[in-house]
Amino acid sequence: MRQRLAEAVQRLRWYRFHLSGYDIHPSCELERGLNLDRYHPQGIHVGAHTILTSRVTILSHKLIPRRSLGRYDGEKVHTYIGEWCVIGIGAVVMGGVRIGDQCVIGSGAVVTKDVPSRSIVAGNPARIVRENIEMEGIRL
Repeated sequence: MRQRLAEAVQRLRWYRFHLSGYDIHPSCELERGLNLDRYHPQGIHVGAHTILTSRVTILSHKLIPRRSLGRYDGEKVHTYIGEWCVIGIGAVVMGGVRIGDQCVIGSGAVVTKDVPSRSIVAGNPARIVRENIEMEGIRL
């Protein structure tokens, strides 16, 4: 019974994001407390079998300072997260970043640059800890 309830809640989360315009594959696991950019929802793309843990923030815009006007304007960009990725608790993915397939983003990492496939990144700003990792045999 609990398993069915958990699956139903997972489906409801996916439908909520899908109806809002986000491009998230139905096989993704979405935990509570996700912060997905509402400024440009069509700019967030998440591949199949990816896990987005709680308090993850994904942006789809960049702020551009306008000194003459004294304000900030947002530039809409696309942010891509590949297939079979795990994004750790509290990680932030800045707008316009591409994360390759089979990547692990450490908890609390701030990803400001593209991440090649099969990499582990961690830190603020995020740096590559290891490349060419093997994800075979790991159950996500």
